[in-house]
Amino acid sequence: MNKELLTSVLEKELSDLRQSILIMGGKVEWMIGNSVKALIERDTTLAERTIAYDHEVNAAEVAIDERCLEILALRHPTGRDLRFITLALKIVTDLERIGDKCSNIAKRARKLNENPPLIPYGNIYQMAQWAQMMLKEALDAFVNNDPILAAKVCKDDSFMDELNDNTQHGLLTYMIANPAMISNSLKMNYVSKSLERVADHATNIAEMVIFVVQGKNVRHTKNRFTSASSEVREKELQP
Repeated sequence: MNKELLTSVLEKELSDLRQSILIMGGKVEWMIGNSVKALIERDTTLAERTIAYDHEVNAAEVAIDERCLEILALRHPTGRDLRFITLALKIVTDLERIGDKCSNIAKRARKLNENPPLIPYGNIYQMAQWAQMMLKEALDAFVNNDPILAAKVCKDDSFMDELNDNTQHGLLTYMIANPAMISNSLKMNYVSKSLERVADHATNIAEMVIFVVQGKNVRHTKNRFTSASSEVREKELQP
């Protein structure tokens, strides 16, 4: 096979790989929204569907991993193509972990739906919206090699931390006033922490995009990005 044909074949394989990752990302975005929807709307059937959907995300991770390794073995990519495949292998790991978190949120929703709706939701819905947006933008940054959009995702992570802190504080206050609801409140506490972790995984993807495109390792760097104020973020989430 001549060099031009090899290049054409590799480009097609990488394009297909990119599309597979976006499809997997779409599945995970669906899980984020519907795990929280099942909770807020007390829809146990939707919670069960979300839990079952995690198997599709797991299968997608395995298939993409195998495809990446196959391309590495058969095509011996170098330079930008090699970096792309390395990044793809890392991204699917984060996507799979997001799927796990969403499945666990749905399991908490299923359990909470057995009881009267007495637990305050706090910022849960807003956190789910923000987590979905961060993941979408991180994947867009990956597809378009866009370090500026990736940096925006990293900035937004601190806002998610703020939302989680506020929700945790509200739940603690509620538990002090309603000791009988501590068990259920702890389940809601888990939901909030899980959404914050979803945002962390989206941030991981964005940080890797910056590293691959610009060669800058921004992980574990204090104050690497400046976050906008809460008021600005809340306005951005308004319909």
